Amino acid sequence: MSFKSRLVTVPSLKFFAKHYYPFITRISGDDLVFMNWGYEEDPPMTLPLEGSDELNRFPIQLYHRTATQVDLKGKKVLEVSCGHGGGASYLVRTLGPASYTGLDLNSAGLDSCRKRHQLPGLDFVQGNAENLPFPDQSFDAVINIEASHLYPEFPRFLAEVARVLRPGGHFLYADIRRGDSVAKWNEDLGNAPMRLMSQKVINEEVARAVQKNVPQLLKVMSRVAPAFYVDKLYGGIGRELSNGKISYRMFCFANESSGVGVASS
Repeated sequence: MSFKSRLVTVPSLKFFAKHYYPFITRISGDDLVFMNWGYEEDPPMTLPLEGSDELNRFPIQLYHRTATQVDLKGKKVLEVSCGHGGGASYLVRTLGPASYTGLDLNSAGLDSCRKRHQLPGLDFVQGNAENLPFPDQSFDAVINIEASHLYPEFPRFLAEVARVLRPGGHFLYADIRRGDSVAKWNEDLGNAPMRLMSQKVINEEVARAVQKNVPQLLKVMSRVAPAFYVDKLYGGIGRELSNGKISYRMFCFANESSGVGVASS
């Protein structure tokens, strides 16, 4: 199985958390702040960014579009699988949540997060997406970006999200599945104990971002693999997004008792 295929089909979150992601953390230094494929619209988004964020424009835009499906100002937010914390930092600085907790299994990544992203109201904790270490009804919103395809028991994760959401809370979600696993994904989402408020296929937007972001990806990933391989890898991802072999979607779910509407983006 190719590396590209493993990105969307590996069933073992524990393996990635224990071996692959700590390895990436160790060798990437401060260069790899985001770990998603990015997002760009046509015409391009005009999202104003600080100079230090500009290099990560496309991954940031995926976070922005996903998170701004509702108003997070003054809300208590949890991000499950926060990676290296770039999205958490951006959303805290720009959307004004009351608090933001980033959770991940990768202890090395979390150490990096705590050193790099020191902001009021932002904290990072280690934990499992399928057994969230929080009491019931702890958060107003849960965010999950390009991570759940690695969870061994995806329905269990959805149940945990619903458990920690307060009444009226929202699950803001974007992820990928290969074509042969989309039907099961749809089934699991249809059985989730939350109400689907919106969904959007974003293959074109993600493929566009991957294409435009290749120079930055080559720079960041050069410590992981040869440039020709990285170029081939992400070129293949772009093609599979364009031909539908990979499905990338964005969702907003509400807690069952919620009557709150979706914010316009």
